[in-house]
Amino acid sequence: MRWLAVSLLIAPMISGAVEGESVSFEADLLPVLKARCAVCHMTGKEPGGMALTPDNAWPDLVSQDALGAAGWQRVAPGDPDASYLMHKLWGSHRSVGGSGSRMPMHQPALPKSVQEQFASWILAGAPDN
Repeated sequence: MRWLAVSLLIAPMISGAVEGESVSFEADLLPVLKARCAVCHMTGKEPGGMALTPDNAWPDLVSQDALGAAGWQRVAPGDPDASYLMHKLWGSHRSVGGSGSRMPMHQPALPKSVQEQFASWILAGAPDN
């Protein structure tokens, strides 16, 4: 019984701390895009039709239609499961009607912790922060 009382007191503090942590597009995600994605997605003329360089990444990702995946947005603010980017990172893109390879192509998958940062950022509305 005592553990229940303690857990009821601590749970709101833990949940508040997790909710208070936010992912910054500029500080957390842009370095990943620069290092792992912009190598191939430099000009926007490459497959996928997007440039993932610092000046272009956010506007080329958020609320943009995904090429080769009818009905999908690259990043659907507030909904990681409806964001084609997440399916490309997870490797589930073909199961949702997409094409091509898991991203980043010809490289190891992004670590789960980084994938979770992208998902958290999308869930928070994909802010340009």
